[in-house]
Amino acid sequence: MATAKTTTFPWSACSRREAARPRPKRKKKQRQQKKRHQPNRTQPLRTNLRLIVGLGNPGPAYAATRHNIGVAFVRYLASRFGISFAAATKVKGEAGRGRIGEADVRLLLPGCYMNQSGEVVAPYARYYRVAPEEMLVAYDEVAFEPGVARLKTGGGANGHNGIKSLIEHLGSRDFHRLRIGVGHPGEKAQMVRYLTAVNMPAEERERAVAAFELDDELLVALAEGKLQTVMNRLHGSSGQED
Repeated sequence: MATAKTTTFPWSACSRREAARPRPKRKKKQRQQKKRHQPNRTQPLRTNLRLIVGLGNPGPAYAATRHNIGVAFVRYLASRFGISFAAATKVKGEAGRGRIGEADVRLLLPGCYMNQSGEVVAPYARYYRVAPEEMLVAYDEVAFEPGVARLKTGGGANGHNGIKSLIEHLGSRDFHRLRIGVGHPGEKAQMVRYLTAVNMPAEERERAVAAFELDDELLVALAEGKLQTVMNRLHGSSGQED
């Protein structure tokens, strides 16, 4: 009786060799593409701003309160560059559009209460395809005395309900902030009344407004994303964020 022969299929050995073979390295082009998508935080931002937002509460009762100093800045900016406001598209609030230097900028004043700011700003930014990195938000900062204003990029809300709402609804912290000093009441329990229930005293308001009444050259630099230039002026020669 003949003995059965064992047949070796050539692809069996091939499969084993393929399994043992190391995975091919990514092509250099693929690595370069991925690297390009990673932000380089060592380089100063030079992207034009496309949206500047002033945070506050709606209505004349709040217009002169400390919580609305961000609105005051955006209205000042509009007056300097001849930008008029009208009802915003798709959201509740006032909006305007104009050129500030080389930047084509939209201005937005949300028509909602401070802690709902993100519910207006986020859909407005998405509608016009504005990335958080192309946005500046102006608001009141109790950590600074009137007369002090600081620029900052990213970071947390630091207890500010308007910024907290923006972070939540934008899904990002990477927007720029202009923090305008309004002082601290001294006691946390007095904070709500201090910010929203009483008008800012005339002398304090004058100092707070003077902090952001920059000359046209610096306002243009701000709109064109030359933040370091503006920081050097606002923060002193060091230009460091606080």
